[in-house]
Amino acid sequence: MVAPVDLELKKAFTELQAKVIDTRQVRLADIQIEQLDRTKKHARLTGTEIMTLIEETNMYEGVGRIKNPTWSGVCRKLRTTSGRC
Repeated sequence: MVAPVDLELKKAFTELQAKVIDTRQVRLADIQIEQLDRTKKHARLTGTEIMTLIEETNMYEGVGRIKNPTWSGVCRKLRTTSGRC
C-alpha cells in the first residue's frame, strides 16, 4: 500500500519537472531571439556601410575558401533585398 504522502510528493515532483522543462524552452527561445536580433543588426549595419562606398572601391565576396572580387554582385544582392544600390 502506497502512503498518500508519497503520491503527493510524486505529483509535486512531476509538476516541478514540467516547470523546469518549460523554463528551459523559454530560455532557449530567448537566446535564439537575441541571436537573430544580433544577426539582423549586423546585416543592416553592413548594408548601410556598403551603400556609403563609391563604385571604384574594391570589394570581395567570400566563396568557400576563395575571395571573389565583385561590386556588381554585391549591388545586385542589395537591390533585391533593399531596392537600392
